[in-house]
Amino acid sequence: MIVVILILSTALAAGWLILVGRVTKEDWIAAAYCKVLENHRAIDKLRLKDRERNKMLAQLQGIVAIVARLLFTSDSEKKIEKLRRSNTDLQSGNLKSVSVFIMPGYVLQREFEAIGKSGIHKKMAGQSYEIYGKKNAIYITKNTLAKILSYPIISVAATVMLGVISLAMGNATAGKAILGIGTILVLVLTYAIYDGLNDMVKKRRSAIIKQFPNVVSKLALLATSGMIVDRAWKETAYSQETELYREMQKTSKELDNLVSPETAFNGFINRCNTKETAKLASAIMQNSSKGNAEIGILLKNMAKEAWQERRHMAKRDAEKANSRLMIPTMMLFLAILVMLMVPIAMNFSEI
Repeated sequence: MIVVILILSTALAAGWLILVGRVTKEDWIAAAYCKVLENHRAIDKLRLKDRERNKMLAQLQGIVAIVARLLFTSDSEKKIEKLRRSNTDLQSGNLKSVSVFIMPGYVLQREFEAIGKSGIHKKMAGQSYEIYGKKNAIYITKNTLAKILSYPIISVAATVMLGVISLAMGNATAGKAILGIGTILVLVLTYAIYDGLNDMVKKRRSAIIKQFPNVVSKLALLATSGMIVDRAWKETAYSQETELYREMQKTSKELDNLVSPETAFNGFINRCNTKETAKLASAIMQNSSKGNAEIGILLKNMAKEAWQERRHMAKRDAEKANSRLMIPTMMLFLAILVMLMVPIAMNFSEI
């Protein structure tokens, strides 16, 4: 049995090494491009965090502001500079920050076309399009799928090898534990990579839905005050830097570059992928030829519906939170009950 497992582990490791040897220059460039995208995304998150921090500190005054600045220090600039240096190195051909462990996944996708036509690939491509845009979706999808394909091969090989070594040394319990738990852990972590995109999409859509009432209310206010819809859209888009506002900024830039409204707003619908934003963009496209008064009334009604839905959503979230709090509350109650009952029981036993 040990020999069979050892042969399996060796075969997996050898197969992984063979795939590494078949990696092409194009594969390395594609992986480096995704690393640059990830670094840019990390930089944007750090900058957003700094803006929120500065906005919070700007509201404080006197000694409270001084103490808060000391407590809420930020090292974002150092991290941003490090990420920028990494991007500069990658763009100049220095690929040391690209992990070799994901490269066999690129080879498998190139060798087997069926992987690119699978349902998993299509689903991940759609999710990547929402998060990273049409231009970068194909690279991010390929990179994520490369991790899903490559990591399990080398991880299972290493896990099996460690388990076999433990078994050979006579420690059967540890060997079986490494083989069982290690394999399960590899599968769980692989699924976590696959589910990571799905989780990001869910959070992003939730954020867009929460921001929607404020957006449509601002649009309605500007439109009813006499501002043309395109200008109102631009003013609203650049008023904040959260998810929905950034998508509106992309649409505004496309309109400024003479992209047709239909193409620009359809892109906005596809990137946001929520019924609320689809309804807003469709209404603007259908009523663009009408006067501001009619569009303003339409946006007002839409804002009213959005705020009602927001209140319903808040109630649903509160109910979910209450149900989740039931378990820790019950555990706390049982702990207090035990703390009260144990001394009483001990006193009775002494009588």
